[in-house]
Formats: sequence, structure tokens, C-alpha cells
Amino acid sequence: MGLGWIRNTLVSVGHFGRLLHSCSFRFLVNIPALEQVNQILHILFIFLPFLWALGTLPPPDSLFLWAMEQVLEFGLGGSSMSTHLRLLIMFIISAGTAVTSYFIPSTVGVVLFMTGLGFLLSLNLSEMCLVFKHSVTRYRVGTKSKALPSGSEKQFTWKECLFYIIILVLALIETSLLHHFAGFSQISKNSPQAVVGYVLMMLLIILWILREIQSVCIFGIFRNPFYPKDVQTVTLFLEKRTRLVKIGVVRRILLNLVSPFAMIAFLSLDSSLQGLHSVSVSIGFTRAFRMAWQHTENALLETVIVSVVHLFISSTDVWWNRSVDTGIRLLLVGIMRDRLIQFISKLQFAVTVLLASWTEKKRRKSTTTLCILNIVFSPFVLVFIIFSTLLSSPLLPLFTLPLFLVGFPRPVQIWPGAVGTTACVCADTVYYDQMVPGLTTALQAAMAAGSLGLLLPGSHYLGRFQDRLIWIMILECGYTYCCINIKGLELQETSCHTAEAQRVDEVFQSAFEQEYSRVCSINEHFGNVLTPYSVLPVKLYSDARNVLSGIIDSHDNLKEFKGDLIKVLVWILLQYCSRRPHVQEVVHKTENKGQASLIILPALNTSPQTQSPEDSDSLNSEILDDWSDDNVFGDEPTIRKGKEEKDQLKVVPGVNFPIPGSVESQGVGEHSGGTVPENSLYKSVILGYPVVDKGKQKDVAYIPLVEFSCSHSHLLRLPEEWTSSCLPNSKMREMSSLFPEEWYQFVLKQLECFHSEEDTSSVLEEIAKDRVLKDFYVHAVMTCYFSLFGVDNMVPSPGHILRVYSGVLPWSLALDWLTEKPELFQLALKAFRYTLKLMIDKASLGPIEDFKELTNCLEEYETDWYIGLVSDEKWKEAILQEKPYLFSLGYDPNMGVYTGRVLTLQELLIQVGKLNAEAVKGQWANLSWELLYATNDDEERYSIQAHPLLLRNLTVQAADPPLGYPIYSSKPLHIHLY
Repeated sequence: MGLGWIRNTLVSVGHFGRLLHSCSFRFLVNIPALEQVNQILHILFIFLPFLWALGTLPPPDSLFLWAMEQVLEFGLGGSSMSTHLRLLIMFIISAGTAVTSYFIPSTVGVVLFMTGLGFLLSLNLSEMCLVFKHSVTRYRVGTKSKALPSGSEKQFTWKECLFYIIILVLALIETSLLHHFAGFSQISKNSPQAVVGYVLMMLLIILWILREIQSVCIFGIFRNPFYPKDVQTVTLFLEKRTRLVKIGVVRRILLNLVSPFAMIAFLSLDSSLQGLHSVSVSIGFTRAFRMAWQHTENALLETVIVSVVHLFISSTDVWWNRSVDTGIRLLLVGIMRDRLIQFISKLQFAVTVLLASWTEKKRRKSTTTLCILNIVFSPFVLVFIIFSTLLSSPLLPLFTLPLFLVGFPRPVQIWPGAVGTTACVCADTVYYDQMVPGLTTALQAAMAAGSLGLLLPGSHYLGRFQDRLIWIMILECGYTYCCINIKGLELQETSCHTAEAQRVDEVFQSAFEQEYSRVCSINEHFGNVLTPYSVLPVKLYSDARNVLSGIIDSHDNLKEFKGDLIKVLVWILLQYCSRRPHVQEVVHKTENKGQASLIILPALNTSPQTQSPEDSDSLNSEILDDWSDDNVFGDEPTIRKGKEEKDQLKVVPGVNFPIPGSVESQGVGEHSGGTVPENSLYKSVILGYPVVDKGKQKDVAYIPLVEFSCSHSHLLRLPEEWTSSCLPNSKMREMSSLFPEEWYQFVLKQLECFHSEEDTSSVLEEIAKDRVLKDFYVHAVMTCYFSLFGVDNMVPSPGHILRVYSGVLPWSLALDWLTEKPELFQLALKAFRYTLKLMIDKASLGPIEDFKELTNCLEEYETDWYIGLVSDEKWKEAILQEKPYLFSLGYDPNMGVYTGRVLTLQELLIQVGKLNAEAVKGQWANLSWELLYATNDDEERYSIQAHPLLLRNLTVQAADPPLGYPIYSSKPLHIHLY
């Protein structure tokens, strides 16, 4: 788009003009047409720099794609395509079809060829071929391969293929019989073709009525009295929509089955098919036979118009009847229909821009002059609108002011590049990623029923739910299918975003949630670029944010929190050990051997070397001062070690870091495959003690060998590395008294960890009596408990709760011991988060009555909830896996309160409206002109400021990057409209 390109273009046009000039005077002096072309090109050459500066001169790629789309749609009866490659292939095949039909000598053969190829080309052949290839590959391999990304395998089955084959056979039979046995005659009030024309008129009226009944507004002006009123819940909407669903089925049958066959009958009976060797017949009827399937509603309207004109203008002296056959008449009517719709939309957009400039109080003084000039020179403005309509190019309002230019012609996709390949991906993208499959299913039902109006390539829809805005664009249409692109706009509420989102909410609320006293009310927001159409039930996450003041800062709740944490730790560790993958192997080995193995018992009764109180106090004063409640207000909590060291806690799986002052030794787990050396069994790693100088005797505490009293206790044994000691005996004995033994016994007896011939309850009773196994759990649970709360045994503060919930633990003697065991660390963190959720539920719903209720509550957290941080990768995985509930704890520094965020998966209603397509194209054309031509990249420029009528800010967001910034953009999605 640089100066080099325009220079080359000007030089090429100049050379071409001089070439024509020389040819006309040297060889073709007597041909005046070439002389006129030469003069026109010389005049055009003068205006090329001016047209380029105004952005009217199209780039070569855009011009080429636009020309192919126009010829394919209006000359060959096709549709714009979702990708450039599909467009090129379809254009070549469609052009070849028209050329081939010209050389077929038989009249019946031509009609059959046009009917068959018109039907086949209107289908989604590329997806069908892809599914067929995938099925053949899977059949050859003999195994189930991965499903297709677009879900086409679920859509295309042998039933659909059989349906298409039956339709094709019936269409060919109908065409051949009518063409062969019916006599050709000029259309009159009593001819067979006129009778079919009457039928088509009735079908058009019926289909129009059935389509308008499906949407909330008629013509976008009057509220539909048959549409469900005050719709706010899915259940109520589905109940009230029952009759509309039945009407939609009737409309679908008339549109997909009755109307195409009626139009084929009308075309087969036409007398123009007698003249086979005519280019106009080949082009016109190739398009007409395809349009009957590709765009059934548009083709029906065009056929009815031609039929009505025939009936009212029966004279053969009129040019319309004398020089133009029925195929070309349909082609001309189709072009006029499209341009008329574009003209009305562009005129409405121009009026909206004028009103938007006039009603904006801040800009009224500066825009008053422009508004007056537009009124005075309205004929010239009308000429610009007509010219842009004829070119099918955007009407470009400079800086979205009432100063109109003609943008350069461009294809339906507007932006270069493949659809869905660029988006400004962020943490909120996952919410759109989860909802798109359900939204696609809901759109399929709504489009098939006609709830979203007439489906045309280039149409834009806007969906709204809570803080989510969904931008839907139709890329391609055909027989029983539609291809769309779905974009998700940002969830962060800026001032401009919020202002326009509120207007969108007002438009939808007045249409769907407001009760009207009159039977047929007027749409209050008529004239807005957004027209409400329907609501769609979709399974997605609702987002609720609650203030936890009075709960997380309650002294009583925090005091209960500490006791509940020990219980949750016991439950999680027992559940983890009972579900480990190697449990079944241990079961078989235990049952075969029938004896217990020697196990190292943690040193609960020995007296290892301990730190002096002075050392402990100095350590606390130097390090623990930095871990205070003041750090909770930062963006990311951190741990500080020493006076100068500041590191955030990182957990590296599978890596054990050497600890100063510890004795490196082999673990028991390293010798599990054979005989364990005696020295290895008796060595104990003592953590957190003074460094032993090199060359001195290492003091090692020996732990006696013990064995489980129950042969089945191995089923629930903890990993060997979790049983090492890191706390002084006095501290462990003090904390062991807090262990809830009754709860431990209850949870253990509820486990289902093995299938044995023995009585399960009796086996669990024996395991529960095993004191050695219990001591293992006491040691692991209380060490984790100590790690989560640090050296202080005080009631935790809300800041402490938030930091530990975020994965930042206070310093303690057990901190390194826990962080060296990533799996245990994650389990302890999970228990802490479960306990917090339990505290909130108890404060909201009431206390827990007994152990059974507590178990049910924890099991619900395990199966139906994900409790963690929004920034975690597992949060995104839980959303994509569609966990029923998600919970996260946070802090609002502006309000100074702790907040809880709950996502709930449920079927909810998305409100959908249709945007003025010309308003979108015009604003996107201005965005391109302003950034690429005028190079105005000011972030506060006028053209992106919020305006409730134009929705400027939302429209700019929905543009493809780098000019726009949607956070989600889907690949082309193919929807079947059965």
C-alpha cells in the first residue's frame, strides 16, 4: 500500500493507455470504441493519485477477490467463501460449469446438467470430502483416529448423504419430465409456468410471515406479539417457545424441500431453454438453477418478481420480453435486489452518523457546520451513496464524522488473511473457547428456524451475556449449511466499553424483558445500528463476585479454620494414598506374601540435636519480619529469605535441592527393588540444624525398625520420602495432640481402595487399629500443618489466608521439607483451599452437623469444584473440561476488601441482535483509512470514542488485529441448517 505500488500502477496504466493510442492510430483507425477507451484511461490517469490518497483505489489483491466474489455471486449463482482458496476453486468450477453447458447439444442434457451441478455446488462439498477422507483413513487403519477439529464428523453421517442423494435424484426426475413432456409457450395467465408462479407467490408470503414470527421485532420497528414476553429464564423461554419451534419446522420444510422444487419447475417450463447455443441462456440459467439451492429465499423473491412482471407486461414489443430471456432477467433482478438492500442500509447508516454527530453534546459545536453542509449538499451526498452502492464498496465516514467518501471495493471478509488466525489472546479467552460449541448448536437451531432473519454473507450479529460480548459474522451460505466466524470481545470494562455495553443492555432489555401494554409496540431503539432478534439458550459459566467481609475476617471463623484444616489434610492424604496407581500391585503382593515389611518410623520418641532458643529467636527476628500483612496488597505475594534475598516460591517437579547442614543419604524408595542395605535403613536426614564441619564425625540419629500390625496397611502407606523428620521432637509431640483420631478412624472406614475376597469392613477395622500407620499420618499431617501456618500458633489473619491460598507459605523449619516434595506441597495447598471454601460455606449455609456431612461436602469439592487461582493453568483446564463450579479468592485494593469469585456452569440465555452491515463496513473502512493512510494512531482519537448509536468502540474492537483487538476468534465454523 506504499508509494512504490501506486507509482507502478500509474506507470502500467500510462503504458496501457499509450499502447491503445498507438494501436488505434496504426492498425485500428476505424474503431471508435478503442478511441473512447483511450480517452477515458487518460482522464482516469489524472485522477489516480487523488483516488489513492482518498483510499478509493483498491489494492490488487482486494480488487481481485472482490471481482471474483461479484462474478461468482451474481453471474454464477454462488456465494462468497470462508477462505480465499475455497473462493478461487469454487470460481473456477462454477465458471467451468457455465462454459460446459454452452457446448451440450441436447436440451434435456443441458437442463439435467444445470440442475445436478447447481445442487451439488450449493452443498458444503469441501467438508463432505474431508469427512469422507477421514472415514476412509480410519477404516484402513482399523482404529478410531482423532475427531475432526470442526466437529464435522458428528454432522455428516450416512443419513445426510442419503438425504442429498434422494433430493438430487428427485430434482433430476422432475426437471427431465417437465422439460420433456410439457409444451413450451410464452407465459400467460393460464400457462403451466404461470400456475407455478402463483404457487411461488404463495410460498414467498408464507415464508416471510413464518420468518418474521420467529424474531422479536417485525421489520426492526414493531414488537412481535407472538414472541415470548418477559423472557429471563431458560425454562420459561423453552415453555413459551414451543409453538414457535413447531412453526420453525414447517418453515424449514417449505424452505428446504418445497420451494427449490417449485422454482426448478418454473425454470424447466421456460421457453428460453429452446435456444441452446446462446451465451445468455447458459449463464442465466446456470445461475438460476444454482440459486434455487444456494440462496433459496433470495431466488424465490427474484423468481416471483420476474413472474409478476411477466403477468403485467405481456407485450412482446417491450425490451424486457423481446431481448432478455428468463435467466438474464433473474440475474438483473438479483443485482437490483442486492444493490437496493445496500442502498437502504447505507442511507440508514449515513442518517445515523448525522444524528450521532448532532446529538453528541461535546462535539455539537464542531459538527454543526458539517451537518448543515450535508443537508445543503444532500444531492451530492446521495451521489456518493449511490456510487458506493453500485461498486458494492463501503461508505466511508472520515473519522466517523458526517464527511462521506467512497471506500475501495473489498471482499466480504473485509480483512486480509485467513479467518480466525489472529486474536489478542489473554486469560479471559478461555471463557469464549468454552462457550463456542454450545453457542454453535444454539445458532444452528435459531438459523434453521429463521429467528435471526435472512442469512446473507457479510451479515453481523452481536450477542450479550453478563460481561461477555460475542461478535458473529456470516462468511458463507449454501443449501442447508452456513459458515460463520465468532469473535469474543474483551471483558475488562473501560469507560468506552462500559458506555456502549450499557446501551446494548438497554436495547435488549427493552425488547426481551420489558412488558408492553399494547399488542404491537414500537421498538424504542429503532435507528440504532443494533436490532434485537432472539435469545439463545447456551450452556456457559455465570460469573458471581462476592465480598467476604464478615467471613474471612471473623475471629471465630478463623479459629475453626485451623481445626478444619487438619481434618481436610487427613481426608486428602487418605484419599490420595487409596487411589494411587500402584495400590492394586501392593494388594496382590500383600495377599500373596501374607506378612508385613520393615518400615522406618519417624523419630517421635528420640532426642535429636535441637537449636538453642537464642538461635531460633534471631532467625525469626531476621526473616519473619518481612512476611507480614503489609505484603498482601501487592500484585504477587512473595517470600523473602534473609535481609536481601527475595524470591517467589517455585515448585520444580522431581528436583530435590540439597539443604545446608543436612546429611545426604539414599532413601528407602531407591532400594525398593531388592534388599535394603542396613546402613541405609538406619540413616536419618536431619534438616534445619547447624552445618557440620568437613572432617568431623557426623551425628546420626537411629530410628528403630517397626512393622505394620495389619498386613493390609500397605494399601494406605505414605510415600517413603514423606516420612522423613524435619521438626524437633518436642514440637511434634506438642502438635500431635491436635490430630483428630476419631475423624481419622471415620474417614479410613469409608474408603474403597481395594477389592478383596475378605470382608471389606473387617479389613478396614484392622487397618484403623494399626498404630504405626496412624503415626505416619500424624507426622505427615502435622508437618504440613506446621508448614502452612509457620512458627506462630496464633489465629491466622486474612492476609495470611490470602498469601497461603496463593501458594506463598511463611518461613518455618518445615518449609524446605515441604517444597522439596511437589506432590505433597500441592496436596497441602489443595487442603488449605478446600478448608477456606468450607469456612465460607459454613458461614453462609450453617455449621456442619456430623462427620458424614463433612465427608459429603469434601467429596463435592473433589468432583464438582475447582478451587484455586484464576491465573492457574488448571483453572483454564477446569473451564474447558466444564467443571460445574469454580472458586477463587482475591483482594480488591480499591475497596480494601477480600472477594470470592464463583463460576457456575448452567444453561443461560444469550441475547442476540443484528447489526447494520453497512455501518460495520463503513467504520472498519474508516479504521483502515485512518491508521494506514492518515496514520492517526492516537489512542484517544475521536473515531474510537464510545457512542451509543454507532457502537464505535465495540466495532473497532471486533476488527481483525492489528487494527482491532478481539481476545478470541474462531476458525470458520460450518453449521448445518436441517
